[in-house]
Amino acid sequence: DNAIASIRIAGSEAPIGDLLFDIDGVRLGFEICEDAWVGTRPGARHAARGADIILNPSASHFAFAKHLVRQRFVIEGSRAFNVSYVYTNLVGNESGRAIFDGDTIIATAGELITTGPRLSFRKNWLTACTVDIEKTRMIRARTSSFEPDVDGDETDVIRCDFEYPELNTEAIDDRASRWENGTDVKCEEFTRAVSLGLLDYMRKSRSHGFVVSLSGGVDSASAAVLVATAIQLAELELGFDALLQRLGLYGASSESRQTDSSDLIRELLTTVYQSTDNSSDTTRDAARDVARAIGSHHLELDVQPMVGAYTTMVESALDTQLNWQDHDIPLQNIQARARAPGVWMIANLKRALLLATSNRSEAAVGYATMDGDTCGGLSPLTGIDKAFLRKWLTWMEDHGPMDLAPIPALKAVNIQQPTAELRPKSSDQTDEQDLMPYDVLDRIERLAIRDKMMPVDVFRNIQKHFGNYSPHQLGIWTIRFFRLWSRNQWKRERYAPSFHLDDENLDPKTWCRFPILSGGYEFEIRQLQVVLDSLGEK
Repeated sequence: DNAIASIRIAGSEAPIGDLLFDIDGVRLGFEICEDAWVGTRPGARHAARGADIILNPSASHFAFAKHLVRQRFVIEGSRAFNVSYVYTNLVGNESGRAIFDGDTIIATAGELITTGPRLSFRKNWLTACTVDIEKTRMIRARTSSFEPDVDGDETDVIRCDFEYPELNTEAIDDRASRWENGTDVKCEEFTRAVSLGLLDYMRKSRSHGFVVSLSGGVDSASAAVLVATAIQLAELELGFDALLQRLGLYGASSESRQTDSSDLIRELLTTVYQSTDNSSDTTRDAARDVARAIGSHHLELDVQPMVGAYTTMVESALDTQLNWQDHDIPLQNIQARARAPGVWMIANLKRALLLATSNRSEAAVGYATMDGDTCGGLSPLTGIDKAFLRKWLTWMEDHGPMDLAPIPALKAVNIQQPTAELRPKSSDQTDEQDLMPYDVLDRIERLAIRDKMMPVDVFRNIQKHFGNYSPHQLGIWTIRFFRLWSRNQWKRERYAPSFHLDDENLDPKTWCRFPILSGGYEFEIRQLQVVLDSLGEK
């Protein structure tokens, strides 16, 4: 039954349903977004009714290497249906968390014809090519299993004339897609996806730049570098005048005091180093080096007086002398929280977005101070693990994205062991001593949360990959992860919005739900403890 319904729009009746459009003898059908990802694709019905071209308008969010999956179903659709298949996608940050990467793909009869650029800062992009309709018709006619499904009236075929539109046919800039064929595609994708997400978020939230509490460590340096890189990449693609207009900050660019991206970075990016008595010259110097290299407006604040005032006030109220042996966590947390009011005030004064700098590895185990280093209106790194961030920042030091220079000053950050610098300097505090090696943590997280493995199964798996550690130590780290994960769901519920980058996202509002109160895997942990006890090893 090919009967179709209609809807009244602007005083006229318009057909709705699974329609074909006949434009001067060329038939077009549609698969819309998710239609192409499922087994029973509408394209098969369109092909049976003589479709020559199938169009797919999509809103498919970015994830690492996802464009390869899109290419496969476009190529396969064009082959299976013997049509030309045209896929086009949304681009930009449309909802805060999701980044859309564009990715126009055109294939004919199982052959990829052309692709458009991804992760562009432009509003839109025209990708053009020529396809041979007669070729696909001939292939379809030769297919023994092809049985045309054509009735006499064809009420679901909408016939209309073709009118050539006036299009801007400027040549595609080859620079926009060359990075896809490089050796560091994941690093390039991360850089360009987060850069696009940051600038679009700033523009659509009507903010005037970004503020980063630059500690001299990997996470805050990554956030600051991404902002500066976003501005450089956007200028490279759009040109400076068009960038200013795109951001909508100044109106006519000729009246602006900025002349290039370096001026704009200083205008839009403020970095702030906030020291306590436990801060080191190493991190202070590293923060200065990074700020100087990327060209941010850099400030230094001493928050020790606030730390001391809060500590003295609480000691007096409780009539208790605080010390590191008995009050370790409160004394650490007050330092992180004392940094929040000043940097929030700077962000307010500048009408800027304060970026939180916690990564996914820290979010998984709650290794962050609420109302301290989690403060911010946007958390661009919470979708990516610490191990990758360390690799990426080294890549930025040595190579950097195509067409931009590396940042050698990042060596001052990359040579350090990650540390919160919240305990006295004599303790030689490092993140991995507090938690576990980040590569171990990240693998446990993937197995436990993404793959839904229980503690015993996780333990057996990581034994195969980390033979340099004793089974007993790996067991302790596995138990530690599951307990910290369960206890800290309430923190993940309060994180600022983060960008979705892959299927390992921990965002409880859109991707990875877990109860705030739970049994904490205690039964499963006891099972693992039995296994560890049977090993007889310490």
